[in-house]
Amino acid sequence: MDYEDKLNRAKKRVNELRSFYQHFFIYIIVMGVLFIIDLRDHGNWWFYWPLLGWGIGITFHAVSTFGVFGVFGRDWEERKIKQLVEKDDTEQPDGPEQS
Repeated sequence: MDYEDKLNRAKKRVNELRSFYQHFFIYIIVMGVLFIIDLRDHGNWWFYWPLLGWGIGITFHAVSTFGVFGVFGRDWEERKIKQLVEKDDTEQPDGPEQS
């Protein structure tokens, strides 16, 4: 893997992380506002419904960004890519590529 490939992968990873943190920050702000509105409403508590619904979306975003407790995370992806490339290299004969 050359420098350009590493740089592109790093940029992609940074964009994924930034996207998640922006999503999470907006979630916290909106849920805070909804909680304050709910406090002032003096009625039945309802803010937890969007909290739960959007929270499910945040959870899926976190899993896609960080992996599930390390399973299917970035390390797994790197190992799997390396494994598949090595397997592909051993299966193809050394010669001109054929279509």
